[in-house]
Amino acid sequence: MMTIQSVDRALQILSLFSYRRPLLGISEISRALKLTKPTVHGLVRTLVSQGFLHQDFHTRKYRLGLKIYELGIVLAGTLEINQKATGPVHNLAKKTHFISRVAIWDGDSMVTTLIAYPQRTHMAFPYQIGPRAYPHSSAIGKAVLAFLGNQELKDYLNRTKFFKITPSTITNKKRLVIDLKMTRERGYSIDNEENMQGLGCIGAPIFEQKGSVIYSISLSGDPNILLGDKMEYFATELKKTASEISQYMGYFPSVMDEEYPKKAS
Repeated sequence: MMTIQSVDRALQILSLFSYRRPLLGISEISRALKLTKPTVHGLVRTLVSQGFLHQDFHTRKYRLGLKIYELGIVLAGTLEINQKATGPVHNLAKKTHFISRVAIWDGDSMVTTLIAYPQRTHMAFPYQIGPRAYPHSSAIGKAVLAFLGNQELKDYLNRTKFFKITPSTITNKKRLVIDLKMTRERGYSIDNEENMQGLGCIGAPIFEQKGSVIYSISLSGDPNILLGDKMEYFATELKKTASEISQYMGYFPSVMDEEYPKKAS
């Protein structure tokens, strides 16, 4: 596939920025991409002129520009899943008194695209892009992994190196497979402080028209409450909402099949 070198390099520069590296200088970018400083300077100058990068007045280094944020808002607000899930997700958050999120599978991670808080005001803006979550440690990720086809899941397990995020994170592949099997059987995933200490989550898959799964929905909050005596109630409400959104996305399982469809081979 043919690529335009200057465009490719400009996109590589933008991809260097992260929460850990919000500011980068010409020398840092040059070293990271193995490009000469004059080349980097020309690319950066173009990105600044178009609003994709901004130069910090004090450090003279560069950060992402507001144009990136504007495009993120446009993307989040025009995603079909967000448009169809906004109402149900806010109703779920209000009913359960927990934060609810919708995320999409992207590049072996889950990206949050919609968030709803229990106490929503008229000024609340639900759409957002990010943060990313690791599938093996998050309920919102395991809800997708559990409903992948057999070969898709096998490929993911083979190419992924699992690491601990908290002491509770599952890093053993056999244990993860067992956890995913249990997720399929009960119809929802559980994250008991596996992605963040002090936070519990449950997640459920959202199906597309042909039964594929790249979206999921979750509830998160105090693990002692969410994963306590009323967990089945919260899970039932979560699955109802996931089913409602799935129908909005065009998924209508047969009348005789009230549970999730069988896993594709």
